[in-house]
Amino acid sequence: MLRPTVLVVDDEESTRKYLARFLTSKGYGVDCLDSGDKVISRLKAGSRPSLLLLDILMPAISGLDVLGEMAKVGQFVPTIVLSAVGRVPTVVQAMRLGAADYLIKPFEESDLEQAIEKVLRICSLESSQPASESAPLADPFDFPSASPKILRLKELAGIVATKDVPVMILGESGVGKEVLARFIHARSSRRDQPFVKVNCAALPGELLESELFGHERGAFTGALREKPGQFELAHKGTIFLDEIGEMSCPLQAKLLQVLQDGEFIRLGGTRPVRVDARVLASTNKRLEAAVREGEFREDLFYRLNVIKFDIPPLRERREDIPVLFNHFVDKYQGQYNPNALPLPPAYLQVFQRYPWPGNVRELENLVKRFLILPDPELALAGLDEADTTSFPVNQEGARSLREVAALAAERAEKELILRTLKETNWNRRQAARKLNVCYKALLNKLHRWQMRGPSDGGANSAVAGS
Repeated sequence: MLRPTVLVVDDEESTRKYLARFLTSKGYGVDCLDSGDKVISRLKAGSRPSLLLLDILMPAISGLDVLGEMAKVGQFVPTIVLSAVGRVPTVVQAMRLGAADYLIKPFEESDLEQAIEKVLRICSLESSQPASESAPLADPFDFPSASPKILRLKELAGIVATKDVPVMILGESGVGKEVLARFIHARSSRRDQPFVKVNCAALPGELLESELFGHERGAFTGALREKPGQFELAHKGTIFLDEIGEMSCPLQAKLLQVLQDGEFIRLGGTRPVRVDARVLASTNKRLEAAVREGEFREDLFYRLNVIKFDIPPLRERREDIPVLFNHFVDKYQGQYNPNALPLPPAYLQVFQRYPWPGNVRELENLVKRFLILPDPELALAGLDEADTTSFPVNQEGARSLREVAALAAERAEKELILRTLKETNWNRRQAARKLNVCYKALLNKLHRWQMRGPSDGGANSAVAGS
C-alpha cells in the first residue's frame, strides 16, 4: 500500500522544514514548495499529491489564488489551509473555494495530525465508492459500538443534533467526548460550517480569554496585531469547549454573556462583536459539586446543561472492546503495518479483564503499538493491571502480564503448528515450509512440547495439556 503524499506550500523556509520533519515522522511522503505559482505549474504537469497543506498569505500568488485556479481547471486536491491571520471572511472564502479544513497558526501538532487523518479518511471513502452506485457514503463521523448504552446514546444524540441548543458531554478522560461532539455537529444544520475545538485546560485564564474572544492590537505586551477569537471562527458553526470545568470564574462570566446575548468584546476592544455559534461543552468533572463549592457559576451551568450526555467508561461496556479493537486496526493498519497478523484470542481475554483507566484512547494507543511493534508481548507490556486469574500459571504460581502474554503466545503457536501438521499429514518438512520456519527449529519445538504424531505412537493433542 502506497503511503499518502503531502505537498507543503509555504513561503517561510522554517515552516516548510518543520512540517516536513513532522509529517515524515508520521509516515507520510512529503514534498515542499515555496510559492503558489509552483503549485499551479506542478498540478498542470499532472502531479497530484494525496493532500495539500497550503499557506494563505504568500507573495505574488496567494493560497486563495491557488484554490481558485484549481477550481477553474477542475483539478481537485484535498487541501488544508494554514492561516496566520485567521480573518473570518478569508477562512470562509477558502472553504467556499474547496478547502477541506483550516488551521490557524500556530497550531498544535495533534490538531494537524487529526485534520490530515480526517481529510484523507473522507477522501478514501469517496474514492472507494463506485461511480455507478447511488448508496450513501459511510459516515466518517460515526463510531462503532455493540453496547446498548452507547447505541441508545447515539440515537438520542442524533435527535438532539437537529435542535440548536447547547449540549454538555460528561465522562472520564479518553471515553470519546470529542468524538460525540463531532458526531452531533455532523448531523446538525451547521455541518457545512466550521467545527472549532478549544481545550480550556491547555491555557491559563488570560491566554484562554484571548484564544476564545480574540484581542485588538496593543491589548497587551506582544499583541502586535489584531487577532480574531475562536468564537468568531466558529460563526455559523459549532464551538466545542473541551474540559470547561477548568475555566476560571471571571472567564465564565464572559462566556455566559455570549450564550445570553450572542456578543462579546475583544480584549482591548471597545465595540461588541456578534456571533452565532452553537456551544458544545465537555468535562471530566462533576460540575454539580463544582457549583456547590463555588468553583463553577450556577447560572452558566444551567445555561449549558440544556441537554446532557454522560458517556460510560470502557470498563462498563466491555462488549465494545473487540469492536473498537477491530475498528482501530482497520483505521491504522494501512499506515503502520499492512501485513499485521490477527491478534490471538487469548490476548482479547486479557483485554476483557483489564480496567482501561485511559478508556478508548488507551485502547487506540495500544492498537498502534500492536501494529508497530514486532512482538505482541511488547505491545501489551503496559497492561499490568489486568486480572489474569483464568490463565495458566507457572510453577511458582506467578501471574505477571508478561508471563501471561508469553503463555498465550506459546499456546497460539502450538495451535498453529498442530493445525499445520494435521494439514500435511504430519509431514514435518512440508509443515516447516508452510510455517516459514527452520526444519530443525520445528523439531526442537515438537521435542520440547512432547508433541508426537500418529506414526510416532503418541497423541497429537499436546496443546490441550500445555
